[in-house]
Amino acid sequence: MNKRRPSPKRKRTYRQGVRAEAAQAAGDRILSAFSDRLRDDWFDQIRLEDVAADAGVSVQTVIRRFGGKEGLIDAAHQRMGQEIMARRVAPKGDVAAGVKVVIEDYEKAGPMVLRALAQEDRFPAIRQVTDVGRKAHRAWLADLFSASLEPLPAAKARALLDALVVATDLYVWKLIRIDMRRSTAELQTLMENMIRDALRRAKADIKEGELA
Repeated sequence: MNKRRPSPKRKRTYRQGVRAEAAQAAGDRILSAFSDRLRDDWFDQIRLEDVAADAGVSVQTVIRRFGGKEGLIDAAHQRMGQEIMARRVAPKGDVAAGVKVVIEDYEKAGPMVLRALAQEDRFPAIRQVTDVGRKAHRAWLADLFSASLEPLPAAKARALLDALVVATDLYVWKLIRIDMRRSTAELQTLMENMIRDALRRAKADIKEGELA
């Protein structure tokens, strides 16, 4: 009995699928190699030749896929942003859970972001990335603590959100974990206390407004 042979169309579709998977895998390796370099080296010291060698591809492949270092940093930032949002999952209004995922995020990506912040005034491509990161962090906090923010007048809501941003800022993590060499548990307590204090003051403002 003759086995049915795959049609030319099916073979072509299969080959296209294999090529697409290989291209995706190569792109992921390139971004990972670039991210490693970005964490450990200064932006102007990173060479496409080194990124390509680390990823096991040619320089032309890197250029064809990403267009250069500016394209690489944009793509790496998009991927990192997706990874950060995937890590930052916490129930609305849960202070402890929110702080926990922020700290876990900083433990993972903090060194790379710190190096990016140190270079943002020199390279517009990095400045764009760090500005987006700031806005995303603020938006995440606004969503997480929306129940506390929404009842407040605009000016007080902005002040509370400012306080939440400060309490969970990357430089707080750096100061406590790197400079002071404290534990994540100590940082968790500190951040929680700052957030709860800000929320208590905001709640008191609401009560005072109701009594006025």
